[in-house]
Amino acid sequence: MRTEQLEYIAAVTRLGSLRRAAEELRLSQPALSETVRNLERELGVDLLERKRSGATMSAEGRELLPKIVDVLDAVDRLRAAAGEQHRISRMVRVGTVNAATVPLLLPVVRDFRASHPLTQVEVVGAQQTDIHRALTEGGFDLGLVNHLDGDDMPADFESTELLSGLPVVCVRPDSPLASRPTVSVDDLLTEPLIGMRSGYVMHRYVHRLLDGRGPAFAYSTDGAEMGKLMVAEGLGATVLPDFSVVGDPLERLGAITYRPIAGDTARVLLMLRRRRAESVPQAAGDLHEAFLRRARELSGPTPDLADRTVSPRRPSEPPQGTRPTSGP
Repeated sequence: MRTEQLEYIAAVTRLGSLRRAAEELRLSQPALSETVRNLERELGVDLLERKRSGATMSAEGRELLPKIVDVLDAVDRLRAAAGEQHRISRMVRVGTVNAATVPLLLPVVRDFRASHPLTQVEVVGAQQTDIHRALTEGGFDLGLVNHLDGDDMPADFESTELLSGLPVVCVRPDSPLASRPTVSVDDLLTEPLIGMRSGYVMHRYVHRLLDGRGPAFAYSTDGAEMGKLMVAEGLGATVLPDFSVVGDPLERLGAITYRPIAGDTARVLLMLRRRRAESVPQAAGDLHEAFLRRARELSGPTPDLADRTVSPRRPSEPPQGTRPTSGP
């Protein structure tokens, strides 16, 4: 067994495709495929499920993945101890629904890179279901997702609440809605609506808020960042958690603003998720801690965020822990 065989398996798992992994590793696809099959024969386990749409970890492969990661981390530590300063470090991949990008995500990755100059951070925008799948299969190390307060927590992940906020209506300052202190559902229906596509928590929240009223959405898009740009260009209004709008460059420049939703008591939680595993790569663990530190800074004096790691609960059970709030 050779170290590069394990690195190849990790690359295929991360990229979800033998072809893309071969391109990144600068190998021919047949050579990569044969190397992986040699490792599978040696272990006596099919590590990958090969489909026409791509390659993903098999159930047996997912069980072995933490041990593969342990070996690669041990090799990294050995190389570092030997003073190999130009080695290629493992990448840390973060999936995000583009929530709290400016106040949370960007400061965290910037500070992390300052303390981990040899580790590349890849930030990937995706829907929540895609983030969960990639976390399960080892394609993402961490995931940032929105969660409606009161919903069940998925059992497959360790979930830690970072921020708690209010849904708000995001509009241009020259919109008639911006002249109101709060926006009612009837008010909201007077403007073209920019919705998140199906698969996002805010898509489900807005449909629940409208309760079948009003015309179809004028536009739909992936993620808060494009939604805010569309609002700034005058295409309509959108509904987002306040932590995705407050302090955004477009809001600071006066291109967008926001108003609370009248009579609505829903809260949106920003959750940091990772796959439950006995061991976690050092870099991924350090980045996880960096998110917790930044959340503490944003929320002020609160109990240790480690105390707010949330376990799956039944709908009748109260939420765990004390939540920081971020509001207009």
